[in-house]
Amino acid sequence: MFWPYFFYIWGCIPEITKNCQDMTNASSTYLGIIGGAIIGAIVSWWIYNRQKKTSEMQDSTLNRIKELDENHDRILKKLEEFDIRHETTLDTIAELSKKVDTLVEKQEKLDDSKIRFD
Repeated sequence: MFWPYFFYIWGCIPEITKNCQDMTNASSTYLGIIGGAIIGAIVSWWIYNRQKKTSEMQDSTLNRIKELDENHDRILKKLEEFDIRHETTLDTIAELSKKVDTLVEKQEKLDDSKIRFD
């Protein structure tokens, strides 16, 4: 009931109101404006929706990259700690090897000196 009065304010629109002779292009203009507004609203909503989905995917990807980077840093720290322990172990083994060599040399000298005195 309200629509005919609403369209009457805009002028004669023969496509919508009855018993109306259009003397101007007002109806075409108004329908073009309404159609353009509807199409514009649909396109704007579609663009907004696509950008929102793209933004969410980018945020998800960035969060995943951040998690991978943090995991990478943790792995590098663990490898560094392992390398330090490995170096310490190798140094200890080298020291033990030197001590064993020294003991073997001392033992050989003692054996040589015993052989000479016998």
